[in-house]
This record gives sequence, structure tokens and C-alpha cells, in this order.
Amino acid sequence: MMPTADTSAAAHLDRVRQDHPLVQCLTNPVTVNLVANALLACGATPAMVDIPEEAGLFARGAASAVLVNLGTPQHDQRTAMLEATEPGPDRPRWVLDPVAVGTLPVRTALAQQLLERGPTVIRGNASEIGALAGGAGGRGVDATIGTEEALPAAQDLAGRTGSVVAVSGATDLVTDGERVVRVEGGHPLMARITGAGCALGAIVAAFVAGDVDPLEATVAACCTYAVAGELAAERAARPGSYAVALIDALDAIDADILAARGRVS
Repeated sequence: MMPTADTSAAAHLDRVRQDHPLVQCLTNPVTVNLVANALLACGATPAMVDIPEEAGLFARGAASAVLVNLGTPQHDQRTAMLEATEPGPDRPRWVLDPVAVGTLPVRTALAQQLLERGPTVIRGNASEIGALAGGAGGRGVDATIGTEEALPAAQDLAGRTGSVVAVSGATDLVTDGERVVRVEGGHPLMARITGAGCALGAIVAAFVAGDVDPLEATVAACCTYAVAGELAAERAARPGSYAVALIDALDAIDADILAARGRVS
């Protein structure tokens, strides 16, 4: 069944708020505060457990889901990322956010190694997804192609890895290699604050925790975030206040708001 904004997204958001999934975040210090607050606003609980000898234990013993974000992958954190994603029956679902891959060699090699460990979801911008599929990267963290241009690469990547692939942009694309869902919404101010994409990766992790359809859960996360981005822009016109308004909007969003404003096709 094709996910819809007013049913699937609301149901997944309600589930996150009832279950309070514990999301282990191996992410970068530039955006960690926004990531943690976005998870809390959605109803999840963040845990920034990202050092070797703890990351693997926590992933298997406590975490409901794991976020691996390659924003600033220092040596110890790279080791911890491999610990947390070690394949096994007790590993929770996890999300790979391949920040700036394609142009920088260390993180690109790490991303390819992590791909072999079967992420549940890969979330990135169009250039990052294209680079993972074998194309060129973007300009650092900035995409240089549109989301529709990345669709063939996203479908190929999903087919090869078995992961759901989410391409973020003015219109988000979500695919499992066969199904393709588009999510409209968001606001240009999201690109003018640090960590908007990182926060979405963490929210996707919260939504895919547990026994749910990963594609539907990812679509629900993207829809919730897109609607929150629009709400925030109605309350704040500048980047500084927008970051705060985005957290408030994530906290305020509910089923009625999703039904009225969510756009999924």
C-alpha cells in the first residue's frame, strides 16, 4: 500500500511518541545539539555513545536504532561506527548518513565499508547518493544535482544493498528499488541552518526502530520533518530563530496537522 500523509505518517509518529525509541547517535559535534533536540521533540530519546569499546555494546544491549553520520569521522569514531554496525542477530536497525562522500577519500572508503554491513536506510542529498552509487560527489556537504537526477542512482543503490534510500531535497525521494515515494514540503531556511539533514537522519532512525516497514517509516519521518519545516518558517523568518522554531514545530506536530499539510505521492 502506498504510504499516505494522513494515515501512515500519523500512525508512525504516534508509535514513536508511545515507544520512545532510544536512538544511538554516532554523529558529528557540529550538529549534535540539534540532532538530540530534534529526537526529543519527536518523542524519541538520544544517546550519543560513540567511542570504541562502548559503541558496539550499547548498540546490541540498549539501542532501539543507530544513526551513523559521517560528518566529522575522527579515528576513534570510525572504529566505533564499525563496532556499532557489526552484523549479527542482535544488531538494531541503523541509518547511514554519508555526509560529503565522493569528494573526500577517508569518509568515502568508510562509507563503502559500511554499505557492506547492510544499513536499513541510507539518507543523503542527491550528490551523496550519486557518489555512493559510483558517481561524482558534490561540493562538500552541498548537492550539485537535483533529487530527480539522483533517482536512478538511488534505485540502483537500494537494489544492490537491500536498503531503503532517501534522497533529501526540495522534494524528498524515498525508494526501496521498486517503490518510489515523493514527499513535498520543507522550506529553504532548512538549508541555512547547520544540521537540518543530520537531524532528519536521526528522526528516520527513530521511525524505523522496531518491526515496521522501513520504506513506510522513512516516508513518515520525511513527511513529519517536511511539515515541521514549513510550520517553523511561519514562526521564524531568519536562520537563528528558525532553528529554535523547527524544534518547537516538531514538538507541536500531530495527526491533524499531518492530515492537513502532509503531501506524499
